[in-house]
Amino acid sequence: MIGDLNDTINLIRKSTPARIVNASKVLLSYHYSRFTGRANHWAMPMSIAIEPTTSCNLRCPECPSGLRSFTRPTGMLQAELFIKTIDELAPTLSYLTFYFQGEPYLHPQFLELVQYASSQKIYTATSTNAHYLNDEMAKKTIQSGLDRLIISIDGTTQESYEAYRVGGKLDKVIEGAKNIIRWKRELKSLTPFVVFQFLVVKPNEHQIGEVNRLAREIGVDLVALKTAQIYDYKNGSDLIPTIEKYSRYRKEADGTYTIKNELLSHCWKMWQSCVITWDGKVVPCCFDKDAHYVMGDLQQQSFKEIWQSKKYNSFRASILRSRDEIEMCKNCTEGTKVWA
Repeated sequence: MIGDLNDTINLIRKSTPARIVNASKVLLSYHYSRFTGRANHWAMPMSIAIEPTTSCNLRCPECPSGLRSFTRPTGMLQAELFIKTIDELAPTLSYLTFYFQGEPYLHPQFLELVQYASSQKIYTATSTNAHYLNDEMAKKTIQSGLDRLIISIDGTTQESYEAYRVGGKLDKVIEGAKNIIRWKRELKSLTPFVVFQFLVVKPNEHQIGEVNRLAREIGVDLVALKTAQIYDYKNGSDLIPTIEKYSRYRKEADGTYTIKNELLSHCWKMWQSCVITWDGKVVPCCFDKDAHYVMGDLQQQSFKEIWQSKKYNSFRASILRSRDEIEMCKNCTEGTKVWA
């Protein structure tokens, strides 16, 4: 597909000798650590996710933002902290995701932050429920230089959509997507690469064909079918799909559910990426939604100090030793998207 090719070329064009060397060192560190069983790291991350805000306008049932159930502080990312972090990481950072929890477009300076990262020629991406993509915001999104826009569209009728996106309006999502595509064409921009992310749950599993048709009609570049994480899955849930391919869980003979994937004692993410919360806490990955495993604080330390610290390497070592003993890993599945 032309859209896929343009996106790949765009990502490659942002490569620099320093970023390529860094990526090579990340790969070497990871494979050396797996081979020896001892955690070593000789590079900086290839990608990071940073959280603009924990605020959200929806109340999705399996999301801490939606449930308003955080045990950590909530708030908005400060521009000064963001700029300081990007200035340190820009020489070696290839990919930046503006998302962890919350709705990024609720941050009043969100697109200014995107523009700053784009000016450093870092590939930028975000995920949104698309309720704020009015005509003006859609145009500003294109102008910001954002490279990838993931739009959550978990149903093709209001009834199926709001089964998970509680409080959301499907017509707003479709309107927002159309605004983005129209301004891309108006401004003759190849970016952002637009993805419809479809969280497959029981109420919408019959609409997979329909969301693909809708994406083609609007001009969206890609549909990603994502499996749903269920916190209290053991006794089942009305959200667990009946199509096994799209479920993270398997129903056992006694009627209870278990996670299908085998937790192997290694994790690529621990070497190539991390997550930064709105207030500067560095956590290992996106499954640590309440920041139980804080590796350091960017308001008190440099990123490099945290990333190459004894504490972080000890955590990596625990992954290599027995990943299934780490609480946040227990509901983790790699490869949770199916590109449609």
